[in-house]
Amino acid sequence: MERMDKEREMVRELATKTAQKVIAPHASEIDATEEIPKALIECMGKQGLLSILLPDEYGGINGDLPSLCIVVEEIAKVSGSVALFILAQSIGTLPLSIGGSDSQKEWLYPKISQENTLMAIALNEGEGEFHLPSLKTFARKDSEGYLLNGEKCSVTNGGMAQVYTVFAQGFPKKEEASLSAFLIEGRTSGIQFGEREKRIGMKGVVTADLILKDCRIPGENLLGKEGEGERMVREILLRSRPPIGALAVGLAQGAIEYAIQYANGRIQFGKPISSFQAIQFMIADMATQAEAARVLIYQAAEEIETYGEDSERLSAIAKIFATDVAMKVTTDAVQILGGYGYMRDYPVERMMRDAKVTQLYGESNQSQRWLIARHLMRE
Repeated sequence: MERMDKEREMVRELATKTAQKVIAPHASEIDATEEIPKALIECMGKQGLLSILLPDEYGGINGDLPSLCIVVEEIAKVSGSVALFILAQSIGTLPLSIGGSDSQKEWLYPKISQENTLMAIALNEGEGEFHLPSLKTFARKDSEGYLLNGEKCSVTNGGMAQVYTVFAQGFPKKEEASLSAFLIEGRTSGIQFGEREKRIGMKGVVTADLILKDCRIPGENLLGKEGEGERMVREILLRSRPPIGALAVGLAQGAIEYAIQYANGRIQFGKPISSFQAIQFMIADMATQAEAARVLIYQAAEEIETYGEDSERLSAIAKIFATDVAMKVTTDAVQILGGYGYMRDYPVERMMRDAKVTQLYGESNQSQRWLIARHLMRE
C-alpha cells in the first residue's frame, strides 16, 4: 500500500508540473481555436500521459484507476479540454486491456506508448446513450473476416484517433450475447467521419460521427470472443465514472482557486471583496462541496480497483455528485467575478461551460439516478 501511495504521488507531481508549466499557458488558446496543439500532444505522450493505464513493460505508466483520476483532476484545474483528451485516450485503451489478446496488445501497446497512437471508442448511436436493443451497427462474419455497416454518434477524437473499438451486433441479429467488439484502424476502407460537432464546452476536443459502409476487417481484429461486447461495455462505463467525476472536481477546484485570487485583488469600498462575509461563505461552501466530491470519487475508484461489491452504485453516486458540484461551483465562481465572470478574458466562464459537459459525458446524470434507484429498490 505504501509503495502504491508513493507511485500515485509521483503521478500527481508529474501531472501537476505538466498542468502548470506546459498546459496552463495554452488553456485559453485551446478553447478559442478549438484545437489542442500537436506539440502539446507529443509532449504529453513523451511524459506517459497518453499511456497511463498501460503496463510498464510496454512503456506505459502502469497506473490504476485512482492514478488516472489524479492526472485528470490536476490537469482539469487548468484545462478541461486537455483533461478530457487524456481521459478519452485512457478509456480508449480499456477494451484492449479487458479483452485484447497477447498479439493485439503487442501490436498496439508499443504504438500507443512510443508513437502516440490515439485510441477511441465507438459505442453510442442515434438514441444517444448505450442501449443494446437499439444498436443498429452490424457485423457479418464470412470467410474473410467481418463486414461492418452502421453509424456511431459523438465519437470522442472521431477522425483524429488512429484506432477505434467499434461495438456491433451480430448479423443476423440475435436475442442474446450478440454484441461484439472490433478493432478498426481509421484508415481502413469503408470508414468515414461526419462533420465535427460544435459544443459550448470542452471545445478543444474533437467529437464526430463514425460511419461504416461495407467496412471489412480481418478476423483477428475481433476483441475477445463474439458476444462478449456487452460485458466489455459494462466494465468500460463503470471505470469511466470516477475519472469523469475527477475531471469535474478539477474544474471546481480551478474555479475556486481563481475566485479566491480574484476576490483578494478586487477592491470595493476600500477593501478586497474577500473580506466580505457573503463572499467568504460562498467560497467556504464551494470548497466544502468540492472536497466532498473528491472523497466520493476516490472512494469509488478504490472500490472499483478492488472489485468491491458496491462499485456500480457508488461510482454512479460519485459521478452525479461531482459533476453537479462542478456545475454549481463554477457558476458561483462566475457570480463572484460579477460582470467579469462571463467575459472570455477570465477563465471561470470556460470552466462553467466545461463543467456542463461532465454532467452529460459518458452517461448522463439522469441515467445514473435510474441506476442508483434500481440498486436501492433491490435492497
